[in-house]
This record gives sequence, C-alpha cells and structure tokens, in this order.
Amino acid sequence: MTQTGPPANTFAETPRSRCEFYRRVCSLPTVIDPATGRITMRAGLVGAVMMPTDLAHRVKTSLDVRGVAPLPIIGHPRAAMWTFLVRADIRPIGDPEQVARLWEARVVVIREGDIALPSPAPDPLMVRTWVSPAISVFRPSGAVVIECALGCIHRRRRR
Repeated sequence: MTQTGPPANTFAETPRSRCEFYRRVCSLPTVIDPATGRITMRAGLVGAVMMPTDLAHRVKTSLDVRGVAPLPIIGHPRAAMWTFLVRADIRPIGDPEQVARLWEARVVVIREGDIALPSPAPDPLMVRTWVSPAISVFRPSGAVVIECALGCIHRRRRR
C-alpha cells in the first residue's frame, strides 16, 4: 500500500504552536496577528540589535569565540539584515564617535516597539528565518553584542 500523505504521527506547525513554543521554552512574550499569522513581541525585557548580514557574520564569529551561545538570530533575507535577540541591558551610548560608527554601519538597537519573529504562516511581505534559532531562555547581553559590533567595525576601518 502506498502512502500518499504525511505519516500519521506528524503534525503541521501553526503560528499558534510556534507562538506557544516561543512563550513556554524561550520565555518570549509573543502574540499572533490573527489576520496575517505574523508573530511579534513587544521589546522590553528582550531587546534586539539589527545589522547588515556581513557585519552580523563577523559579530557572530566574535561571540562564538567568546563562548556566548546559543545565539538567537533572526534573518531578514530580502533586506540582507540579521537581528540578534538580546537582554535589554544596553545603556545609551554617550560617545558620539561610537554612535556615528554604529549609524554608518547601519546598526539599529531596538529597545521599544515590536520585534517580528519567524512564523510558519506564509507572508510574502515579511520574510523572517532563523539563522540561529531561539531554543531556550538564554539571550546574550545587548551591551556585549554592541561591543562586538563596534570592535568589528573598528577592525574593518583600519584595513
């Protein structure tokens, strides 16, 4: 007998099941937009640092070398950006030169507003993927991610 569908023990992931995973396993305060299936969370205890993919690769490598893991990183393929989910411990940067370097490198710190997470619901307008999935409550220090980004930007400028 030939099986034409998925095995009986498999199930389809839904925005609701993914949202529950984010809440229960990762302690992310997620909600679902019922009209689109988009999963978002309000920045607060969890923040984010978004940057271009090429810089993000270098930052991830720097964090990997330091043993900072697991890193929850969201990819935005169309925009060629990555978003690191972080602890919201980033203080305002007082050094205008550092602020300018981050601005020029297109590094964005998200302290307020909504952060979009990957959802199994198809959405041609907002594609999000996990570069490195959220699998626990661990999130790296936002201050450390910014420090690594500044270090990578500085090394890049000296070349």
